[in-house]
Amino acid sequence: MLKVKRYLDVLLRLWSAAFAAELEYRINFVLATLTSLGNLAGSLFGLFLFYRTGYTFQGWSWAEALVVLGIFTLLQGFSSTFLAPNLNSIVKLVQQGTLDFVLLKPISSQFWLSIHTISPWGIPDIVFGGVLIFYAGNQLNVQFSDYLLSAIPLIFGLASLYSLWFILGATSIWFVKIYNVTEVLRGLLEAGRYPMVAYPTAYRFFFTFVVPVAFLTTVPAEAMLGRVQLGWIVGAGFLAIALLFIARSFWAYALRFYTSASS
Repeated sequence: MLKVKRYLDVLLRLWSAAFAAELEYRINFVLATLTSLGNLAGSLFGLFLFYRTGYTFQGWSWAEALVVLGIFTLLQGFSSTFLAPNLNSIVKLVQQGTLDFVLLKPISSQFWLSIHTISPWGIPDIVFGGVLIFYAGNQLNVQFSDYLLSAIPLIFGLASLYSLWFILGATSIWFVKIYNVTEVLRGLLEAGRYPMVAYPTAYRFFFTFVVPVAFLTTVPAEAMLGRVQLGWIVGAGFLAIALLFIARSFWAYALRFYTSASS
């Protein structure tokens, strides 16, 4: 219990310092908000082009497709706020040899690398995504219990996304300039802005069992709409647990090959 309290205290101190540093440039937050609005408007326009003539993705009405887009926007905000500023820095730390200082800290190196900073520039996406989800949910008469149910696979999806990102970041110990690979992952995640039925069968397989984009947006959306099969939620849970374990084990394995800057 004392160890958990210690880690939470470290977390609060790190995030407080990060927020204070980032908000020295408040105009950036305004620009980030405008950028988020522009991206959301572009996504809505792209979705509208499909639905304007009466076409619908199989089994997905306009409002239901908005739920998927809202979850995708929320995930973008989560990635920009928590994942990108932390996990992309692993490459930089390895390049500069400053990973040594992280490994010498009296806390888990994976914990520190995963949460040592936070960026407020993704918060507008989180807010706009939440607003879009609740707007579409109101149109569909979604109940509070449905929102709670959808939070379960959504949390599993976030854990899976974190694990994949961390594993890619850890490969920088062998392949120093791995930044572009994480950008490829972010590019693949763009497929999550639409329901999986929007893609051909081969793409659905890829985005479900190779890069699990379906578990990030479509499965939580279906849970909110009350039509997801229990097996998909259980599968999302097993996937998240397995990837978290793999990420932890892979980091321990990668460190065996890390050459200290002082050695």
